[in-house]
Amino acid sequence: MIAHPKCTCTKASLEELSEVMRRAPATRAYVLFVIPEGVSSAWEHTELFDRARSIPGVEIVLDRGGVEATRFGAKVSGHVEVFDRAGVRRFSGGITGSRGHVGDNIGLDRVVALLRGAVPDADHSHVFGCGLEDPS
Repeated sequence: MIAHPKCTCTKASLEELSEVMRRAPATRAYVLFVIPEGVSSAWEHTELFDRARSIPGVEIVLDRGGVEATRFGAKVSGHVEVFDRAGVRRFSGGITGSRGHVGDNIGLDRVVALLRGAVPDADHSHVFGCGLEDPS
C-alpha cells in the first residue's frame, strides 16, 4: 500500500489492509508512506504510522520525496499493488468502497481472492483517498 501519512481517509484503507492480513495471514505486506520534500519529521510520527505498525505482517517503508510512489504510478493515498512471487503485478487499485469507508467492497474482495489463490473478476479497482502530492 502506498499512503499519505496525513490522509484521514487512509485510516479506512489501513483497516481494510488489516482485514486482508487477517484473511490471508501468510501474506507479506508493506505500507510505503510518502514523505514530501521539505516537511518536518512530524510527518513520520502519525496515528497512521502507529496503525500500520500494529498490523501483523506489515512492514513500513518511508518514501522520501515520493520516488517509489512515482515508480508505481500511484497518485492517491491507499493505492494497493499486489505482486506474485515472480514479481508480476496481479492487482492495482484501492481496497475501500469509497473515501473513508470500512466494510465489504470489491477491491478488498479481489485482493483477498487473489491472495487465496483464486482468480478475481478483475485486476484493478478505484482508489479513494487524498492526493499523494498534497503536503497539507
